[in-house]
Amino acid sequence: MRDSIRRRLERLADRYEEVARLLADPALQGNSDRFRELSMEYARLEPVAQRFRAFLDLERDVRAAGELAADADPEMRSLGDEEQRALGARIATTEADLQQLLIPKDPHDDGNIFLEIRAGAGGDEAAIFAGDLFRMYSRYADAHGWTVEVLSESRGEHGGYREIISRIVGRGAYSRLKFESGTHRVQRVPATEAQGRIHTSTCTVAILPELAAVEDVPIADADLRIDTYRSSGAGGQHVNKTDSAVRITHLPTGIVVECQDERSQHKNRSRAMALLKARLLQAERDKQTSEQAASRKLQVGTGDRSERIRTYNFPQGRLTDHRVDLTLYRLEDIVNGDLDEVLLPLAREYEAEQLAALE
Repeated sequence: MRDSIRRRLERLADRYEEVARLLADPALQGNSDRFRELSMEYARLEPVAQRFRAFLDLERDVRAAGELAADADPEMRSLGDEEQRALGARIATTEADLQQLLIPKDPHDDGNIFLEIRAGAGGDEAAIFAGDLFRMYSRYADAHGWTVEVLSESRGEHGGYREIISRIVGRGAYSRLKFESGTHRVQRVPATEAQGRIHTSTCTVAILPELAAVEDVPIADADLRIDTYRSSGAGGQHVNKTDSAVRITHLPTGIVVECQDERSQHKNRSRAMALLKARLLQAERDKQTSEQAASRKLQVGTGDRSERIRTYNFPQGRLTDHRVDLTLYRLEDIVNGDLDEVLLPLAREYEAEQLAALE
């Protein structure tokens, strides 16, 4: 174990013991807020402290096994060697567990997300690709039992979407998809291409966590312009005959959000406000981390062809994620929603970055 990791674990274990003593102090019983705060800290520290204690016990066992392996008796040496091998595997597993516990947990990991997909360079083909991406994420969501709700959409002239914004509801949606933000590039022969030439198009994807009530972003009413309009639909008996769709403009930033999914203006307004708050929070985070973002592998692009996080090459059946040097030759399965083999290396890269930051 690296010395920097060990020192951090020792500090956390010491703090765990300190918090336990503070909680046992009778003088604390009258201070409910302080008691609640310490109880939450104790609960956060307990898994790390207990696992570190188990790791230290294993280290002592390894030292004892080493002494046994140095015994003059051949049978004792054999027994010591066997114990060392068994303990080596256990101590490696425990160390890996401790490193996982040290990685700061993103408070949004278990929550819902807003998924925004916009056609970039490439005209009609970019819009069609946006539709392909939305279908890919929708199928992945279905496979995990999540719900996909379309909040607003602008369809392309020849299929797909110029823009589509949706909400994905399901436990762990953000943790699985948070690294999908960025520019996605497609290389393929469009159906309208008579000469069989390969075209390159792009779409941008944005993943925003839906905020919990405790994270609510304060917004002054004077900073909002709210417009209502009649949402577009397929017609028929359910055609929208009222101005239930909602468009909200945040005047200080110019951010505009829309929702036309529900027939209720009240519900559309509530959804649009939730999306606006998510965008405002993301904008503030981007501002705070702009300097570091330039050097991060898991960064978001702007939509230009030359900036991409991932390439979907249909003639070769190949997907390449340029952030983690990942290449897979099973593109058809991936665009049909089988994304785990793509997403897992990104999560591992993030964990590696976090561990490096700890050191």
